[in-house]
Order: sequence, then C-alpha cells, then structure tokens
Amino acid sequence: MSESSTPALPVTFRPGRTRAVLLTVGLAMFAAITAVALMLERLGPGERVSFVFTAALFLGVLVLLSRPKVVADDEGVTVVNITRTRRLAWAEILRVNLRPGDPWVFLDLSDGTSLPALGIQPGVAKESAIRDARALRALADSRGTGVETA
Repeated sequence: MSESSTPALPVTFRPGRTRAVLLTVGLAMFAAITAVALMLERLGPGERVSFVFTAALFLGVLVLLSRPKVVADDEGVTVVNITRTRRLAWAEILRVNLRPGDPWVFLDLSDGTSLPALGIQPGVAKESAIRDARALRALADSRGTGVETA
C-alpha cells in the first residue's frame, strides 16, 4: 500500500453496521419490555421495576458489545475492546493481521504478545474490515519502527 493511501489522522475504525444493529435491537428490546411491564395490570411496583431493570441490563450488555473501536492518531493507537482499553505507541505495533477466518484484527506487539482489536471485524461488512485493516497496516508500517523481533 502506498503512502498516499494512508488515511488522515486521527481516524477511528469501528464496525458501524454491527454497532447500529446492536444499539437498535437493545433500544427496541428495552422499550418493548418496559411497555409490557407498564401494561400488565397484575404486576406490583416491585415486579415492574424488576422488568425495567432486566431490560436495562440487556441494553447494557448490548451497549458493551457495541463499544469496540480502534482510534489511530499521531502518537499511536488506542484499542477499545468490550471491557478494556489499551493505548499503544506506533513503535509497539509490529504487524496488523486479518487472516481469512479471523473474527477480528490482531496486532502483533513488540513484547511478543498479540492484541485482538475488535474494532475491525469482518463479520457483517467484510470489505470494509479488509479496507480498514489495510489502512491500519499502512499507518503502522509508515509510523512504526518496522523492526521485528524474533
């Protein structure tokens, strides 16, 4: 990939369609369960609250699942996964991998570990994920050290 095809920084990669579906389903489910709780006349106040609490819990889980993203800026990359966020300097990223069958991008790091980056996942939008992985790879190649350790 040429230098001219690297995106302008800062850039955010996230699975947009997946996020839209998760948030839409979560909000619809919350509204439906809350409406049922309010319409059922035989429920007491405590039972209504437990319905709404359960709906909020389901919505919270779907919001967490929609959280992943990868943000690249001049200093490095921030990987936001479901419950954890990790900041990496460009020099820490040796390789950006998205192999056939991978559920998301993996970053090979200079400390010998691999970090999953759930913000780029080919599940619903494969072409977009491949394009995003290539863009992140080009950024890492142009801004990193380019030195791999054994």
